[in-house]
Order: sequence, then structure tokens, then C-alpha cells
Amino acid sequence: MFRNVPRRSVLTGGLSLTLAGLGLSACASKSTTPEGPAGPFPESWDEALTADVFDGLANQMGEQPGWFGAMVADEFNLKLNVIAPNVAGGGDTLYNTRVSAGELGDIVLTDVGQKLDELIDGGLLLDFSSYYPNMKSAARFDDAVQKVNDGKDGIYAIPTQISSLKPTEPSEGIDPTFGPFVRWDLYKEVGYPAIGTLEDLLPVLKDMQDAAPAADNGGKVYSLSLFADWDGNYMNNAKQPCCYYGYDEMGFVLVKADGSDYQSILDDDGLYVRVLQWFFDANQLGLVDPDSTTQNYDSLFSKMQGGQVLFSFWPWQGQAAYNTEDHMAEGKGFMIAPLADQRIFSYGAPASGADQVFSIGSTAEDPERAAAFIDWLYSPAGVYANSSQTMGAAGPQGLTWELNDDGKPELTDFGRKALLADGATVPDEWGGGSYIDGTSWLNVTTVLGNDEDPDTGYPYNYKMWETYQASVANPLTDDWAAKMGGASTTMEYLQDNDMLLVGTGASYVAPEDSSEVETIRNQVKAVIVENSWKMAFAADQAEFDSLLKTMQDTAEGLGYQTVLDVDMANAKEQNTQREAIAAEFG
Repeated sequence: MFRNVPRRSVLTGGLSLTLAGLGLSACASKSTTPEGPAGPFPESWDEALTADVFDGLANQMGEQPGWFGAMVADEFNLKLNVIAPNVAGGGDTLYNTRVSAGELGDIVLTDVGQKLDELIDGGLLLDFSSYYPNMKSAARFDDAVQKVNDGKDGIYAIPTQISSLKPTEPSEGIDPTFGPFVRWDLYKEVGYPAIGTLEDLLPVLKDMQDAAPAADNGGKVYSLSLFADWDGNYMNNAKQPCCYYGYDEMGFVLVKADGSDYQSILDDDGLYVRVLQWFFDANQLGLVDPDSTTQNYDSLFSKMQGGQVLFSFWPWQGQAAYNTEDHMAEGKGFMIAPLADQRIFSYGAPASGADQVFSIGSTAEDPERAAAFIDWLYSPAGVYANSSQTMGAAGPQGLTWELNDDGKPELTDFGRKALLADGATVPDEWGGGSYIDGTSWLNVTTVLGNDEDPDTGYPYNYKMWETYQASVANPLTDDWAAKMGGASTTMEYLQDNDMLLVGTGASYVAPEDSSEVETIRNQVKAVIVENSWKMAFAADQAEFDSLLKTMQDTAEGLGYQTVLDVDMANAKEQNTQREAIAAEFG
């Protein structure tokens, strides 16, 4: 076992205010590397240990419970104490406090780029080069690991969302990340009308809402229900339909996946303003839930579960909420109703992983065990278990799935209850409690769900299994497939009909804003978010137009163009990297 290793001293120059202003001790040891090569990881760990996991993505805080916690305890004699900034008030307060104290955690999940570099220079992360030769599972993706550590004096990070897929291929499974998903049973009831454009969707939604004004739970039904939890540079909900036309965001810029167009979100004739107009028109038709301005995502999700919402911006929202086995057996549920002019944005499999990485804290009590645990997260067993909530992985073999007599993966009866129904109680030998409550709190995917398990030759994502697709055929999916020319999945339909636009997975990370740009951005985005919501709920077209002009003029007066220039340059650099990655990997 290697000794504890103190962090390196803070460098005196080159750090942003995030670290430089936090008073890190300049008298710590310089070493953050274990001495000598490490032997193989132990087969078992005798001493019980609690590891602090600083996780900027986690939505729960405290000791990991349930079956995932039990698996980690059985494998490593380890308890995970998750430290989650999202739970502790959000922002950088908790991060800054722990950085100032010189100890983020035993295991750290942080952003690649400037933040990772600062933590390395500040001596808060360990160079675990001596352990890396034993990390056989992570090393399957050695090209990505070397890329994220390029220019560093060791191995400090393992990227997430890595894959053996080509970066020009979709990273999603049977559904894209985005898409116009509607209550298909009501779409059927109004006659499957053709939908030419986003605007043509509104009269269809109105007919659907008129056909079912009240839900089974007695609540009033609305076509659209919004929430503000995820607002950032602009109104998040208004960005989503932009993705139906092949665009994604880069700050205040909408970027087409193929690099053929770049739009300022404040352009009069741009997609963002078009969607705000669409929201306004929808509200004028009585299609928008009046609770939208005050409710959070959880409240909206509950309404979707109760059948009170008819449109979902994402497949994973409406289907997760409403497409239970019972509903689908009745022919009810969310399925994509394609727009004739759509080309839905798809994230290409990231060549070097996503924006977050796993690292080991320089003050880790047992860095070898931390390295072994991180490596396990990239093994088939770890991928199935850790990603069961975030990326559709099947969960633990022997509990939620098993290999059938033909050697094909198949969900168990318990797995069907846990993953397809309203949840299930886990057997005591697996840790007990609710299956959902016991899922990994790390909230990160290590290996993409549609990547191939090397042990079975099938994807980790159970929805891509032949056995799953055969077993879940139901009146809803059968009817949808019949109208979609026999397509078995959304992704198959989109690819067959040239309705998908893949943004090559270049793993681009935009540079950190300067203090000037950050200040302007924060002022401008507040103006954009506030006025966007007002525009959606404007009393009439004249007020909508007036609010648009106010938003544009105020933003320009605050220095919007300065930030836009930065975002535009970043968007074009991202495209340059996408083109280079596409040329390299094909």
C-alpha cells in the first residue's frame, strides 16, 4: 500500500482567480506521485474505508445507499460519501471552500480544461501513473486517456463517456437526445395528421388537447408544460426545438452540426426567436400550462406521469414518465411524430470523452483503492451498474439481466419490474430497498451505453437488445412502427429518412471566459432569460415584439457583441476540430 502523498505547492502564476485567490498553502510538499511502480491491485481489501467523492454532477449528497452502495462495499470494502455542489446550494461556493482547504476529495469528478489544469497546478490532484498499468478496463480506451492527459507530466484524469464507436456515429441508442415526442395515442385519435414544420405542430396539439381536456387523474391537460430549472445563457426550453433542425448551443450562438450555419440567438430571423414566437402562439391557443413560470422539473415530471402533458422535448422525459408497460399495453405513450423538415441534432460519439473526468485527490487516504474503484467503473460490471440510470445500461448481471440459453442478454423478471414498471424492491442479498433509490449517485456515464460489452458482444443499453425489442412489442410500438414504414426504433427511422444530423464527437472544450466576458455574459443572460419568458406569455403580438426589441437593445447596451464574438470564435474552432476528427477517424 502506498503512503498518503501531500499535494504540491501552489504555483505563483498562471492560475485564475478561482484558485489563486483562495489562499492555498505554498509550503506543501511538491510530490503528488506515489513512489515506485505499483503491483497488481489486491484481490480484496481488508480495511473498511469511506471515500469522499467530490462530484460536480451529482444530485444527491451523503453516503451512497442501496444496491450500488452494496456492490461497491462488496468489491472494495468501500463506502462512497458523495459531496455534491448541486445539493449544497449550487455554484462554486462548496468547490472554493474545499479548494481553499487544500482537499477536494479522495475521488474527484471535475471539468476537463482549465479547471482540471488549475487543480493539477494547485497540487490538489494525484499523478496516478504508477497505478495506471493496472487499470486494465480504463486502458481499453488508452487513446482517449492519453489525449486528456496530453501536455501534463503524468496521468491525472480518466475521461467519461468514452467509446469505441466512430466519432461520426451517433452516441445515442434507440432514440436521439432531442425530438418532438407526443402522446401517440391522441395523435392517432386525431387522425395522424402530417406535420410539415414546427409551426404546423400547434394545430395538431390543439386538436389532441381538445380530444382529451382532462387526464385520468382528473387534472387539466396542456400540450406544453415548461420549467426554468435549467435556464442558463437563455431560456433552456426554447433552445430544445432548435435541435430539431440540427443546431446546438455554444454560448449565445446556435451552431449547425455540419458547420454550415452559425446564428446569434438574438437574430430576428433566427431559430431561438422563432421558438419564442412558437411558445407565444401556443399560449395564445391555450396550449401552455400556466404553472410553467413557477414549477420545477420534478413538478412537470409528475404531471407527465399523470397524463397531463402531451408534448415532450426529449424522448427520455415523456417516455420515462408515461410509457409504463400498462400504458403501452393500452396503446398509450410518447413516440416521435416527425416534422417533415426536421434534421435532428445528434451528438457523435466523443473521440476523447466528454467534458468531465475522474481524478484522484492528492490527499486520498488510499489512492490505490481509489484507482481500482475508478477502473472498475470502466469494466463491464461497473458500466452496467453505474450507468443504469444515466445511459440506459441494464444494471447488475444476475439481478436485472442474465444470459439466456442462446447466449443473448435478456432482462430478468425483476429487471422488467425495476426498469419498465414503477420500480421494484431489491432482494436483501443485493442490498435491499428500492431499485431506483439504490442507483449510482455519481450521475455520470463512463462508457457510452450503446458501446459493445466485450464479454457479450452486445451493447450495454438493454433497449438495443434483440430480446428486449421482441419482448416489449406492444400496441403502442406496433402502431407507431406501422405508420413509420416498419422502423423498429426512432433512430432507425431518422437515419433511413435522412432526418438526423450528427455533430462529430470532437470533445471540444471552450476556453474559460475572461473576467470581463464573464461579467458581461452574466448580465446579458439574465436579460435574455427574463425577457424570453415574458415574450412566451405576452398578452398580444405587439407586446411580444416590444419585449423582443427591449431584449435586443438592452443586451447590446450591456456589451452582447463582445460575448457573441467570443462564442462565435469558439463555435468555429469547435467545427474545425470536428472536421479534423472526422478526417482522422472516418
